[in-house]
Amino acid sequence: MTRRTPLALLAALLVAASPAWALAPAPLPRPAATARAPAKPATLAPVASVEGITEYRLPNGLRVLLFPDPTKATVTVNVTYLVGSKHEGYGETGMAHLLEHLMFKGTPTTPNVPQALTERGARPNGTTWLDRTNYFETLPASDDNLSWALSFEADRMVHSFIAQKDLDSEMTVVRNEFESGENDPRGILFKRTMSAAYLWHNYGKATIGAKADLEHVPIDRLQAFYRRYYRPDNAMLVIAGRFQPEKALALVQATFGRLQKPAEPVPLTYTEEPTQDGEREVTLRRVGDNPLINTLYHVPEGAHPDFAAIDVLTQVLGDVPSGRLYKALVETKKASRVGAFNYQLRDPGILGFRAEARQDQPLAPVRDILLKTVEEASRTPFTAEEVGRAKTSLAKQTELLLNNSERAAILLSEWAAVGDWRLLFLHRDRIEAVTPADVTRVAAAYLKRSNRTLGTFVPTPRPDRSELPPPVDVARMVDGYQGKAAVAQGEAFDPSPANIESRVQRGELSNGVKYALLPKKTRGEMVNLALDLHWGSAEAVSGKLPAAAYAGGMLMRGTAKHTRQQLVDAFDQLKARVGVDGGALGASVSIECPRASLPEVLKLVAEVLREPAFDAKEFALLKQERLASLESQRSEPQPQGSIAFWRVLSAHYPKGHPYYVPTLEERLADAKAVTLEQARAFHRQFYGASRGELAVVGDFDAKALPSLVGGLLAGWKSPAPYARVPRTYQAVAPKSVVLETPDKANAYFLAGQLLQLRDDDADWPGVMMGNFMLGGGFLNSRLATRVRQQDGLSYGVGSSVSVEQQDTVGWFVTYAIHAPQNAQKLEVAMREEVDRAVQKGFTQQELDKARAGLLEYRQSARAQDGNLAHQLVDGLYLGRTLAFDAAVEARLQKLTPEDVRKALSNHVDFSKATLVRAGDFAGASKPPAPAPAKANAAP
Repeated sequence: MTRRTPLALLAALLVAASPAWALAPAPLPRPAATARAPAKPATLAPVASVEGITEYRLPNGLRVLLFPDPTKATVTVNVTYLVGSKHEGYGETGMAHLLEHLMFKGTPTTPNVPQALTERGARPNGTTWLDRTNYFETLPASDDNLSWALSFEADRMVHSFIAQKDLDSEMTVVRNEFESGENDPRGILFKRTMSAAYLWHNYGKATIGAKADLEHVPIDRLQAFYRRYYRPDNAMLVIAGRFQPEKALALVQATFGRLQKPAEPVPLTYTEEPTQDGEREVTLRRVGDNPLINTLYHVPEGAHPDFAAIDVLTQVLGDVPSGRLYKALVETKKASRVGAFNYQLRDPGILGFRAEARQDQPLAPVRDILLKTVEEASRTPFTAEEVGRAKTSLAKQTELLLNNSERAAILLSEWAAVGDWRLLFLHRDRIEAVTPADVTRVAAAYLKRSNRTLGTFVPTPRPDRSELPPPVDVARMVDGYQGKAAVAQGEAFDPSPANIESRVQRGELSNGVKYALLPKKTRGEMVNLALDLHWGSAEAVSGKLPAAAYAGGMLMRGTAKHTRQQLVDAFDQLKARVGVDGGALGASVSIECPRASLPEVLKLVAEVLREPAFDAKEFALLKQERLASLESQRSEPQPQGSIAFWRVLSAHYPKGHPYYVPTLEERLADAKAVTLEQARAFHRQFYGASRGELAVVGDFDAKALPSLVGGLLAGWKSPAPYARVPRTYQAVAPKSVVLETPDKANAYFLAGQLLQLRDDDADWPGVMMGNFMLGGGFLNSRLATRVRQQDGLSYGVGSSVSVEQQDTVGWFVTYAIHAPQNAQKLEVAMREEVDRAVQKGFTQQELDKARAGLLEYRQSARAQDGNLAHQLVDGLYLGRTLAFDAAVEARLQKLTPEDVRKALSNHVDFSKATLVRAGDFAGASKPPAPAPAKANAAP
């Protein structure tokens, strides 16, 4: 069994007596910076002492561990920096490891590091991992060697060259190291699986880095990384072997003690990997031999008490030959090899399992058995025999380690990176206390399907990949490009009500449809058209709303002459953006296209309105889409909250009425029940152009258009007479509704009331302006300033107000998204700001700025041809011209702060509001898990 714990790292950390990169020994004077112990060193008091290892702390923050062992003929010096690949930024992958290589390129005092180490008979190395980097050398025990080693390590902590010439040569070496790893399918598969397991945390990026980053990293970024993290307050020094502690401390003070602690604190990492919310899978296809599987599960950080049981669990499942995986897969000859491992890290790590089959063995059974053995492990409680065997093995490894001071000195780097070197002993003690019940518990807690990331290697003799072409030279590509002939530029148009009215042509088509035409020159000779048609009454459409919705949805899905795809293709060829929809009381059309296309587009639209195919296949697809859309709203806070809110404010409309607000379940039932024949019948019984309004704005033939549209709509009458369905006001008692939507991180808040107000009432301009200052505009309203900018409670917050033109009824609504745990704070803030606006009003400065902005918004809306077309259509329906808009804006200009306050206080009262909250409030009330310690502080 292979386990990826600190103990397993020894194979990577310990090296042969003669390093592979060592240069041949050559005469070299002793480094001038070698420090000698002062006669009377300052006294350092021990900070901690555990089983023969004593810690001291220098004033500059360096932690010093002394582990004297007179049985050794050597002394080991190990410096650990709490920086690893976790700390790399974008474009910097592999930087921590690349820097490790450059740390052997010398300092002004020791320009040839390999030679200096070799001539002293040192066994040195450096290693980089996720949370730390360390450098160590084991030398023959002597005061002189110890003095030199400490002087050298202190020197390269702050004086290493980190030069461009060294980067140029060493980069290719590291790249070759990277390439050697690319030969191993096991290593590549593990990298891919880790990348999928960690979406945000840098543990998902391999320490070796990305090839492109290695090849292109600038030297100045490497130097900045070195200066940022290589410092005494981010390091731990271990001295182990034969030495005299008093002399060693004096030497440490004389070397490392001279280094200054930088003024800037060590940067802290803060990324937390979110809880995995579903299984993930990665497939690797490369040239190789044996198929492989590995699977990873997130587990807590290495210092967590659960990790002792996780270590035992790893051993019980992955041991050879006693482990459950070995017995399930190898002894049954389903797989040739299995293993288990874990990463015990500063931040939450992983527990992994792997299996390898032979070339002729199918992988599917291996996968199924591995996942069943792992994820159902807790269903077969672990026995005392299994747990006892694992604990004995782990205890042996720890005891052997502590009996070898050289190995212990190096391995203490791992425990420092986890959080503190003393965790080595604490973890050992915790393992001794682990029970079978503990192992069963952690297996049930972490070995879950939703926590799984599975990787599969499929040997592929000839991989077929989508190789991307090299980057293009965009500057060269566009140099001298002229483009096609310039499009028509159009005219500078004044969107004021007076100018619009001076150019609008109004009239009535032969079939009675009213029209408003505003011809003008536009860029690209574009034209916008809006058409509204009306039919039916409240009594006539009662009970037919679902059929009406489907009838409208089927309009653009094919006609008697064109299939759905043919319609799409035709509109694309005509460069037209077309929208056609219908409902219980009417239909609407919007068109944007070039002048030359408008006649053909109108013919197609008339065909869509008058001759829909009602194809059975398209109807089934539409029903499927609508049901899926409705079903997706069941657990969502915003649709659930919105439905509940409007059901309260619309409760006086009976079921079947056009303004009735159905529940989600009623909508689903209606959507399922509607038949194709019902939708076709609604179209046959109601659709027609007996009553409607048409507006066209842009570049078109104003003389020819009325006759063209009149001819297309001629003879098409609605069988059902039209009677406007009025909206009514009814007082609604204050109500609070709370809806639970489990497992949703964001909640939705709505609060509002019905208003007895119409858009020609004297109070309307004041209410409109007051709402704009309270919850409109862009992040500068009262609500946005308080709730988002000041309190930080919501990304989206505001208010809206809307009133009818013909009925004395309207709506005032405040809304916000927020974290469920902030629900009470949000409600208080919303209530306070609404009450403050209603009771105390606004300042003159607020009003002046808001008025200018609101008038600009209104002007800008009229400057958009599509918006203007719809505004003209509404005016035709209401019998209004833009003189009405001009009058409203004139009244806005005259408003005083007191006018606004009075208007709001006449109509808005938060104490009468209906409040709806939808979110996971029950989940938010659960006690939060303790926050993990911030990473990268010195252990």
